Amino acid sequence: MKTPRPPKKSETLEIRLPYDAKLAFMERCQRDGRSASEALRGYIDQQIAPPRATARRSRLVVGALIAAAVGAVALPSLARQPAAADALRRAAFVQQDANRDGVLSFDEFRR
Repeated sequence: MKTPRPPKKSETLEIRLPYDAKLAFMERCQRDGRSASEALRGYIDQQIAPPRATARRSRLVVGALIAAAVGAVALPSLARQPAAADALRRAAFVQQDANRDGVLSFDEFRR
């Protein structure tokens, strides 16, 4: 079975750039052992390719780290809330316990 041929490269793209930038790009391509056309085709392929799953995974990891940081900041204030509510309950009990015996009788509760 024959392997399919890659599509022919029949389209052109004209870009304008400063001469110094062109020279620097051509030198870089030569150092990398590829043509300027190969380098530009590779860049274009990267730009039109569907996003990779690793990029999505890294965004999920960053989101999880942000959520953990927010939770770590909020945790101390959440821990203090039960103590504050407990203090309010104690104050209400002391106010209702008229004879200060530490027991709330039915008459004290009714008042």
